[in-house]
Formats: sequence, structure tokens, C-alpha cells
Amino acid sequence: MCGAIKGGPSLEGVDVANQAVIQGVVTRGEEPVGSAYVRLLDRNGEFTAEVPTSATGQFRFFAGPGEWTLRTLAPRSEAVDHSVTAAQGVVAEVVVDLDKVAVTV
Repeated sequence: MCGAIKGGPSLEGVDVANQAVIQGVVTRGEEPVGSAYVRLLDRNGEFTAEVPTSATGQFRFFAGPGEWTLRTLAPRSEAVDHSVTAAQGVVAEVVVDLDKVAVTV
């Protein structure tokens, strides 16, 4: 049975209409990776922010609209980069499977 919770953290209480949200889950196969860090890099590759994943592998950023790179760092894995577009009023959901390529859903 899959231990990962589908998608990012709950958006209950978040005014998504006025935010550009990037969120998702980090997995290895079907298991959540709670010991990872996800970095938010700007279009020039400069560090902007970093969050640890929750016990269920989830993460969230409130970002400015535009193009961003997510860099996922986890034990026993190479860094995984994934491009994502943030837009006000939109939640960009990302699944980073360390056994596969990151995908936006």
C-alpha cells in the first residue's frame, strides 16, 4: 500500500486566489521521503528558499509568478531538478519521484 499522500499539503485556509503556490510530494517509488529538502531556485539558478519535506513527503512554497526550479536533495539520491511555472491564483502540484523523473500534475 502506498504510504505517500497524493499532492501537496492541504490548502484549507489558504487564499489561493492571491497567491502563487508551488507544492507537492517527494517519493521514492510509492513511499514518501520525509528526510528530503526542496530548494526553490530563481530563473538564474540563485537560491531563494528551502523547506524540509514533512513526514509524508510534502512541501509547499509561496512564490512570485514566473519560472522556478525545484532542487530536491535526499539521502541515497542525486539532486533532482524540476522546472515549474508559478502563477497567481494557481497551485502548481509537483510529484518528485526519486526513482523517476519529476512530473507536474
